[in-house]
Amino acid sequence: MKTIGKFAAWSIVTACLALTVSSGIADAYTADSYQITRGQDLHWKNNIISTNIKEKDMQATSLTADSENQFKADLMLWNTFPIKSVDIAVTGEKELIPCGTPFGIRLFTNGVIVVGTADIPTQDGMVNPATCAGIKTGDIIQKINGKDVNQNEEVAALVEKSDGKALELELERNGRVFTATLHPVTCETDNLYKAGLWVRDSTAGIGTMTFYDPETGSFGGLGHAICDTDTGEVMPLRSGDILPVTICGIAKGEKGLPGELRGYFSNDTAIGSLCANVQAGVYGNLEKTFEGTSVTMAMKQDITTGKVQILTTINEDGPQYYDAEIESIDLRNQSETKNMVLHVTDPELLKATGGIVQGMSGSPILQNGKLVGAVTHVFVNDPTRGYGIFAENMLNVSQIVNPQAVSKDAA
Repeated sequence: MKTIGKFAAWSIVTACLALTVSSGIADAYTADSYQITRGQDLHWKNNIISTNIKEKDMQATSLTADSENQFKADLMLWNTFPIKSVDIAVTGEKELIPCGTPFGIRLFTNGVIVVGTADIPTQDGMVNPATCAGIKTGDIIQKINGKDVNQNEEVAALVEKSDGKALELELERNGRVFTATLHPVTCETDNLYKAGLWVRDSTAGIGTMTFYDPETGSFGGLGHAICDTDTGEVMPLRSGDILPVTICGIAKGEKGLPGELRGYFSNDTAIGSLCANVQAGVYGNLEKTFEGTSVTMAMKQDITTGKVQILTTINEDGPQYYDAEIESIDLRNQSETKNMVLHVTDPELLKATGGIVQGMSGSPILQNGKLVGAVTHVFVNDPTRGYGIFAENMLNVSQIVNPQAVSKDAA
């Protein structure tokens, strides 16, 4: 009897320990918020993790409603053990057109970005006014003596006309606005006043459009922000256009050397406008309707590891589907743009590009006929692999940064 008792006790301890470990793992690898479509159960991993919310439960007293479509609920392990409380947003199914088309980006900054500082030769030796003022690479100059500046020429003109008097600069650094006093000096070479600043006010490049929303005429693309090539900082958008692009060649990706799609702007006529350049991509509105077949957007919890297709353009044939696999998924949203790891398996794409190359960012990822995400990054040491962002994340950001992207049904 004692042996049986000990065995039972150890069994209970082992079961409790297993449950504790399982709950801890589930907590570490599950998100704190989810979206579900009306009438949908929230469950995945063969029902290992779930919550019992259904449309008929929306008015249940056990659920706490924060707003019309926002609820608090318990995330459950094996439909029995609560893991943690999560936020649930109930929404309608969203239909989007996956694009996979390259587009040119012409972006003008809000303010000017400091991309470097320089020593100025003066009668008193080499002087760096920018450094003396506490200005650093990556800072964004917004105003000089209270005047908005958005172009390199405006900064140069104000410095040259300063007559050597101190200039008050309003700058932004890591989201914090501050002021600095800059003292221009006379350059011994050309006898002009200089500030020792290298600045940038615009950029241009090529990316891939991810989706078009036929309800609103809005689009999302790239899957990651456009950043300054020198500072790595997100380019603050003042205005921008997208233009048609023709792909004319490929630099194949190799280990340690990312490849790229080579192309040119087909013409200078804008086909759409940008309204946001943020961590999760670029967003805006098209001038004309994008023709294509819409598909349902998958919620992040519905995505599984396994086979997918990438829709992308690598030549004059236009968007084509290529095989790939999702190797891992991170529901925690610790990184807004690196939600899953992709592995390109399509022989044709591997032969042409080596895998994922620059310019493919934003290429839609489809699984079981649904839009699940977009390509965002390539692994430098393995171009056959890279990261992808959830389509759900991109749509949510689009509806925040672009008022036109919110359909009447969602308003």
